[in-house]
Amino acid sequence: MPGNALSHAPQPSAADQGDGTRAVLVGVELGDGTPFDPTLDELALLAASAGDRAVARVTARRRAPDAALFVGSGKADEIRALVSETSADGVIFDQALSPAQQRNLERHLGVPVADRTSLIIDIFGDRAQSHEGKLQVELARLQYLSTRLVRRWSHLERQRGGIGTRGGPGEAQIELDRRMIGERIKQLKARLEKVKRQRGTQRRARERRGTFKVSLVGYTNAGKSTLFNAMVKARAYAADQLFATLDTTTRSLWLQDAGRSVSLSDTVGFIRDLPHRLVEAFEATLREAADADLLLHVCDAASPQLAVQQSEVDRVLEEIGAAGVPQILVLNKRDLLEPTRQPRADVDAVERHPGVVCPRVFVSARTGQGLDALRRLIADAAASSAPPDAERAAAAIHSTAVS
Repeated sequence: MPGNALSHAPQPSAADQGDGTRAVLVGVELGDGTPFDPTLDELALLAASAGDRAVARVTARRRAPDAALFVGSGKADEIRALVSETSADGVIFDQALSPAQQRNLERHLGVPVADRTSLIIDIFGDRAQSHEGKLQVELARLQYLSTRLVRRWSHLERQRGGIGTRGGPGEAQIELDRRMIGERIKQLKARLEKVKRQRGTQRRARERRGTFKVSLVGYTNAGKSTLFNAMVKARAYAADQLFATLDTTTRSLWLQDAGRSVSLSDTVGFIRDLPHRLVEAFEATLREAADADLLLHVCDAASPQLAVQQSEVDRVLEEIGAAGVPQILVLNKRDLLEPTRQPRADVDAVERHPGVVCPRVFVSARTGQGLDALRRLIADAAASSAPPDAERAAAAIHSTAVS
């Protein structure tokens, strides 16, 4: 199956339990300092989100990836034996594989092989609901496929024969498929450019109205959508799974302390090694964060990978041009913290970068604890950005509406 080595059907299942395609998970710790999860728990959650069931986990350590098999022939033999022992249907790697490595591994292991990039793209494809989201995912998928055309389909193999013949039907088929994918990519980019212009028009309209824009950002499954629903009494879809929502939702939030309304947007979650093609494809959506006046950086306070997740979100924010937007660090899920790890106060301040201090608030979107303190922090930021006349006008309008 092109670009999707395993069959990914969206099924709610535990990471290593339930039905679904049986998969062996493989992670390689490289000597270049890239983040590595020795437990492969996040990859197992990604696999479960895509409908796969992890039946075994394998980790390895290398100074650099093997050019042919990524893990080397010895470890590849070990994985092949494990696939046979567990009757696995395929193998999922926690790193990105080159087309040649993916092809060689499939031949060596005798089962389909997927990498982290294709897995995340598949999940995005399953979860996208809006027309814009579907266009973005299709663009990322086609860009990923375009590098693997010659490797993935047997009907594209070059055939030779006949006097003076340089290439057979397969060579023509390769060019045809490349051209078709290239044309479709151009169409999708044009349509997304139109969406980008529409979003720009909407942003300029909000700017003319003096709307203070707040965006929720954070690692996937940190509780952004649950927090969004708690703040604005919305009904955005929220679930305890990776990438539960992909489409941006914006609602108006009235702040009594500031005497004005702000717009609050829930955006797509980030993840370690988020494929660059997805970042490019979701540019129009991610612009909501870059154009915001304030970012609520939502983190899972109970996660053992809290620091790594914060760093990854900061990296993506820098990539999309949002690193300079003021932030409030929101430590969510405080209800899951042990009593000895509970904060002494709801609000304090933390130095995120040298010389850059931002407010930090501990909340539980599920129980409502700390939400009043978060609203006050947002109100302070909104009030300091609004001219006094605008504040008085907003308060007067609200008083009139209430009366």
